[in-house]
Amino acid sequence: MLITPPAGDWVPDSCTLPTVEQSVRVAEFDRFFTGSVRRTDRPARTRLDLLLAAGAEEQGRDLAARESGCCSFFTFGFDATEDGPVMRIAVPDNQAAVLDALAARADAWIGGDRR
Repeated sequence: MLITPPAGDWVPDSCTLPTVEQSVRVAEFDRFFTGSVRRTDRPARTRLDLLLAAGAEEQGRDLAARESGCCSFFTFGFDATEDGPVMRIAVPDNQAAVLDALAARADAWIGGDRR
């Protein structure tokens, strides 16, 4: 059964990715969430942490680098934890709504905690 994620529009007006390519990028994130993210954590209003599956960090770094190129307000970082690799996504306060929508989409695709 296909899970339909929330319709929240997390592609901000300030994104410089051509409109025709935005749906492709959203689909890339959806596949990443589905196949590579074990759980999400929201330690702050302006930060989202994604616990990644083993071996998913390289894919996350590639996606983060490309996303930073068109939405420069995103800050991505990666850490190794005892639970596995973590992709940290931060935004300035004025972009928290974009992060809210991204987090909701991730949670919808991963279907909750996958420990």
